Amino acid sequence: MELKKRIDFLRQEIEKYNYNYYVLDKSLITDFEFDSLLKELIDLETKNPQFENNNSPTKKVGGLVVNSFNSFKHNYPMLSLSNTYSESELIDFDKRVKKVIKEPEYVCELKYDGVSISLEYRNGKLVKALTRGDGSSGDDVIHNVRTIKSIPLSLFGLFPNHFFIRGEIFLKKTDFNSLNESREENNLEKFSNARNTASGSIKMQNSREVAKRNLSCYLYSVLGESLPHETHYNNIKESEKWGFKISKDIFLSKDIKGVVQFVNMMEKRKDKLPYEVDGIVIKVNSTFQQKKLGFTSKFPRWAIAYKFKTQNVKTKLKSISFQVGRTGSITPVANLEPINLSGTIIKRASLHNAEYISKLDIRINDYVYVEKGGEIIPKIKSVDFNSREDLNSKKFTFIKECPSCRSVLNKEKEEANHYCLNEFCPPKIKGSIEHFISRKAMNIDGIGSETIELLYEKGFLTKISDLYYLEKDKLIVLDRLGEKSVENILYGIEKSKEIAYERVLFALGIRFVGETVAKKIAKKFKNINVLASASYEDLKNTDEIGEKIARSIIDYFSKRNNLIMINDLIKKGLSFKTKDHTRKSNILINHSFVISGVFENYTRDEMKKVIIENGGKCTSSISKKTSFLIIGDNFGPSKKKKAEELGIDTITGKNFLELYKLKV
Repeated sequence: MELKKRIDFLRQEIEKYNYNYYVLDKSLITDFEFDSLLKELIDLETKNPQFENNNSPTKKVGGLVVNSFNSFKHNYPMLSLSNTYSESELIDFDKRVKKVIKEPEYVCELKYDGVSISLEYRNGKLVKALTRGDGSSGDDVIHNVRTIKSIPLSLFGLFPNHFFIRGEIFLKKTDFNSLNESREENNLEKFSNARNTASGSIKMQNSREVAKRNLSCYLYSVLGESLPHETHYNNIKESEKWGFKISKDIFLSKDIKGVVQFVNMMEKRKDKLPYEVDGIVIKVNSTFQQKKLGFTSKFPRWAIAYKFKTQNVKTKLKSISFQVGRTGSITPVANLEPINLSGTIIKRASLHNAEYISKLDIRINDYVYVEKGGEIIPKIKSVDFNSREDLNSKKFTFIKECPSCRSVLNKEKEEANHYCLNEFCPPKIKGSIEHFISRKAMNIDGIGSETIELLYEKGFLTKISDLYYLEKDKLIVLDRLGEKSVENILYGIEKSKEIAYERVLFALGIRFVGETVAKKIAKKFKNINVLASASYEDLKNTDEIGEKIARSIIDYFSKRNNLIMINDLIKKGLSFKTKDHTRKSNILINHSFVISGVFENYTRDEMKKVIIENGGKCTSSISKKTSFLIIGDNFGPSKKKKAEELGIDTITGKNFLELYKLKV
């Protein structure tokens, strides 16, 4: 036991020194002393594997190699933020908030240019580290996150037993420059920008290589059922006491005027910061008010991102090429003399459509100003007419034929884009398959654009339904496809048969039918046959379906090839009807419940399912209409306090189930 005590002591001491050095910027011992302690711990753990611990500080040096990452559902969705680029839009945001909240406080945080991460802690130990993914689910990259020195593996202080904390993983400017210097010395190609390097690093398979990248992380949002405070600002400040690194530039403002002042100050300071930032995130401080404001289908109503003014650079337009999208939309692309824009080498930029080219009078060999739209997608902002070398140059004429299949292009008066209407145009077929297998649609792993290209060329994939007729014996002989890859592909395809009707509907790629619209359609038209035979008026009378979407749906089902393909998918077992979730009883009819805490033998979602199946309703906040507050371990004290104030009864999960004679 003396050996175990020594190992535990070393772990605690090293964690303490790590926290002081990487979070508080304090050196309590010399590098030599620290390295000696770490070496001793590594030696003891190596010789005594029975004391292995995934949260030991020795994991900071990496060493684990993984073949793939497991994907998990986010307990709290990682939504995007709506963007604003002006002071007036910030004031408009404040006005929208004040329609619901009288005197909101705002928290301002830097918007770091890195990769988002969601960390889960149980009993003070890091148990998961999920990437944003599609916002609903993300990959667990915990093996790589453990190597980041500013992320604690074990907490100290008075922390909740179970919570989530989100942050941004990034590379400081000095660390990025050092990394590139090292690569240059080793005759390796330099990385183009810090953000992409951080994003790529966190998905590497060898954690020892990740440890060499010297990634940093600032945490900015605490989520959970039993947080110590009812304001975002106080919770994030409290988390610093548990061992997390928090930015010193977080700012609490009493009103929107203070927000505007902070934004203007940081816009002037941003280039002097030790890391890249592209804006400011503004959040309503009160967590109760956040819940009251709620969400749109895409964004929280209580937060917004102010994006800094974009840099633009002049370069020469060498040529214009064209891309064909999965819907047949033709997108012109500017091919440029390479330039460095905000740390990224830019060679191409979108020109949107014929009208955009004509409006800016863009011509081949012009000098143009390029900027990053929203700091992400490069676009041509304007032409430098003073630098036009050929004053007799001709206006650019948009193509009349599809660059892939040579079909005559079509352009409707109300449409900005030209379209290829040929159903068998190769880029349309390959694009529709890429959309079908994407994470938000059928979520089929193991197939990328290169594999789709290969299978299309070999004649194995000429339409979506061909995916379900792929055979191992025929795939395994192809170049670039080993046995393990083929098995992963076929497993993903088989697994996709479990996907719900609404997502299958979205995966079909019907023009204008996105995720939200697909859900509305599936709710009204319970199976694909009812939808295929729906009239224009039936569709128009459906929530969120207007004239454009209705005509697109009718057009899709009027094509014989689409009907044959859907019939093939039905034969292969895909779901094309809404599952009947029958109600088990009406025992909880007209009752409303709030659930808080963790339950030993079942999850909160399973408890909610039982309530809904028996006629009840679950809400996130307590009101006078709440029937019971159902609590488990580590329940939210603020919820219990609110229940007491409103005279709402509190009941344990076990007693609730016994009271109504229900089973989870």
